[in-house]
Amino acid sequence: MTEEPHLLVDVVEENILVATFNRPDKLNAMSFELMETLEAAVERYRDTPELRVMLIKSHGRYFSAGADLKANGPQREFPTKGSQVREQHRRGENRMRRVWDEMEHIEKPFVVAHHARCVGGSLEMSLSCDFRLAAESASYAFPEAKFGVLPATNGVSRLVRLVGPHWARLMIMANVPIDAQEARIAGLVHKIYPDASFESDVMGFCRHLAQQNAELVGTAKVAIELAHDLGVHQAASVERLANSALMLSPEYKDLMVSHVANIGKGKGY
Repeated sequence: MTEEPHLLVDVVEENILVATFNRPDKLNAMSFELMETLEAAVERYRDTPELRVMLIKSHGRYFSAGADLKANGPQREFPTKGSQVREQHRRGENRMRRVWDEMEHIEKPFVVAHHARCVGGSLEMSLSCDFRLAAESASYAFPEAKFGVLPATNGVSRLVRLVGPHWARLMIMANVPIDAQEARIAGLVHKIYPDASFESDVMGFCRHLAQQNAELVGTAKVAIELAHDLGVHQAASVERLANSALMLSPEYKDLMVSHVANIGKGKGY
């Protein structure tokens, strides 16, 4: 019997690339095959101008249980020196770090939709996405503390960047899961949708995002990251540099002329 693909990749409505975790019987654990296919999908999205949004989702009772810990079986080799661990993390030998970094750097939006529990490596992946959407039933956790270790692929640094040390302490130090409402309060997710309408609400968000000016979206992604890291005066310089390119496009002039004309006709924003 042939096993189902671990990740399904489809193009929806011509400009939305959808990657679906497809191991519900394994709690959508992230296998080597899944990661290999996901990396190929990310590269396809990066290199295809017509694709405007990439959505990552899953089905089953977990969004994902994280990395597939059974992949190497009982014969897995454990490092014997701290330097080995640090080098493994730096090189990202399990592919995850490389893929998460690429998702963060590509000047296109990534959306992840959590319909259920999201933990471990899948949460680290989600932290690299631009938009995180949750169903009411979603929840979040870093179970690595059960093994006496920290999240291994930038989970600590990206979580603190998003939610601050207050919530990071709860999730990592205290090893306490949070539900969708707490995740929204913490700033971990952008939107919470009802379970019954979750899929349609997510697609509505992706359609809206796909309609935005692609050059603006890519430039904003870079400018926002820089503004977060820089002082207020340096960040203002980033804004000026970004707009000096955007405002010279013929499209900007046409849109502004059209908008002013609509205001004259009594039409709003």
